Amino acid sequence: MEWVEAAALKRFSPEKAQKVGLFRTERSMADLYCLLPGQVQKPHVHETSDKIYYVIEGTGRFRIGPEERELSAGSAVLAPASVEHGVENPGSSSLVLLVVLAPPFPKDKGH
Repeated sequence: MEWVEAAALKRFSPEKAQKVGLFRTERSMADLYCLLPGQVQKPHVHETSDKIYYVIEGTGRFRIGPEERELSAGSAVLAPASVEHGVENPGSSSLVLLVVLAPPFPKDKGH
């Protein structure tokens, strides 16, 4: 069994949002995204992968296609394959997300 103490892996940097790998298989991958206030994951597209964002801490502003919504801890949102998506931390506290991508992108690429 693989397991991690995800809360202990959180990390932040004033330079840019941090991505912490949790799990990776041939079929999926899971990461923590850690954003300080004002940090952004620029909108981008995964042509063949669905992405799920689950808010663990804080509030994030998510853009999925043309829609934008603020979501708080306990909320989740789906970014289907081929749909542009991104997130920003508009608040005054840290934002921590569990992000699942399936299928995963090649190891030499990432968002």
